[in-house]
Amino acid sequence: MEHFFTCPYCWENISMVLEFSVNETYIQDCEVCCNPIEIKTAWEGEELLLFEANPIDQ
Repeated sequence: MEHFFTCPYCWENISMVLEFSVNETYIQDCEVCCNPIEIKTAWEGEELLLFEANPIDQ
């Protein structure tokens, strides 16, 4: 599933592909400004219940 969100550093609209049913927290670099973003997802079946994109304190 393609999901769009705003980078918490440069405020650009970013897209990423999410895997259904994978509840996780991981780090991904912004494709525009390269800063690390903490991504959190939670699913119920194929329904995305939670998506967070937070800056990492450096």
